[in-house]
Amino acid sequence: MHEQHVDQAVAHEVGEPHDALAVLRARLRATRWPDAPAGAGWSLGTDVDYLRELVAYWADEFDWPTQEAALWRHPRLRVTVGGLGIHVVHARATHPVGPVLPLVLTHGWPDSSWRYQKVVSLLTDPGAHGGDPADAFDVVVPDVPGFGWSDHPDVPLDSIAVAGLWSELMSTLGYDRFGAAGGDIGSHVTRYLALDHPDRVVAAHRTDAGLPVFTGDPAELTDEERAWFREVAAWGATEGAYGAIHRTKPQTAAFGLTDSPAGLAAWIVEKLRSWSDCGGDVERRFTKNDILTNVTQYWLAGTIGSSMRMYHANAAIPSAQLARRVEVPSGFSLFGGDVVRPPRAWVERTANAVRITEPPRGGHFAAFEEPEVYAQELRDFFRPFRG
Repeated sequence: MHEQHVDQAVAHEVGEPHDALAVLRARLRATRWPDAPAGAGWSLGTDVDYLRELVAYWADEFDWPTQEAALWRHPRLRVTVGGLGIHVVHARATHPVGPVLPLVLTHGWPDSSWRYQKVVSLLTDPGAHGGDPADAFDVVVPDVPGFGWSDHPDVPLDSIAVAGLWSELMSTLGYDRFGAAGGDIGSHVTRYLALDHPDRVVAAHRTDAGLPVFTGDPAELTDEERAWFREVAAWGATEGAYGAIHRTKPQTAAFGLTDSPAGLAAWIVEKLRSWSDCGGDVERRFTKNDILTNVTQYWLAGTIGSSMRMYHANAAIPSAQLARRVEVPSGFSLFGGDVVRPPRAWVERTANAVRITEPPRGGHFAAFEEPEVYAQELRDFFRPFRG
């Protein structure tokens, strides 16, 4: 390990000053609420009645110091790579039996390393959780620049650039070869780790294949692939407005979302509900404490604008890059409650897919929604690539 690049997490990342929390509570209590048509519920976006309930809990009952302590129960570091300070959860295998595989997990939006907090112990110490001790990993969970407690980049970074940073990060932590896994934007980063650093990545696991980009002859597509393209287009027309804003005018939205904690919560909770396997009841998958731990981190770190700008950067990636096929052995866990799940034909067209599974439960935030299932998916997939 190159010690000159690695420091203990800086003190201001833990234990936010009391006045910052007091200001947050005052802002919450002073929320100026919009009206809504009678019976609108979630049909037009975030349900006003639910958000009032969530904001009241945030202002009067939510205990950030306790939730923060739980969030940071795993070892963490601040590592400088590419001139940026990267906050990293770095938990080594607890009781290793045989070769230990390093594994870098990359989150997406609207979250951070928070996405993986439930699976770290399941992966570092599988024997304590009903698994095989030989399946233990050294787990590395960085916050993407502009997310969580990592630095905000001066120029928005795309997934290709972040993959390059992660390659440097793993070298700095002392790992030459490693596995990579991710979801949402994290799937995109994982894909470019496999594409651009195949000498480093032993295998890559994703929970989605991303939105489709096809530059070949449409006649080559199967009926299932064409149907999926139509499904993706329909989803974009009804659910994709947030992404269009992020890609085109993220800074405009950032003013209101950075200024209003209620607005920030509305922007995030609607996605937690829409993209999870919750059957319309967000608290089937995320407690109020879960939701608010994620949202409070965005608020205190001031990362909603910087996180949205990554969409703008990714939108500029050339189509030729998006169309590249991954040859590194790849696994896909396509959870039953996720959005616009790709057909097997598309997965095999775009990657050397050596394992494709379809867990029946869990959505877009599978590592948080179904941590035991997700951890077992990673153990099973990466087992042949150890040693």
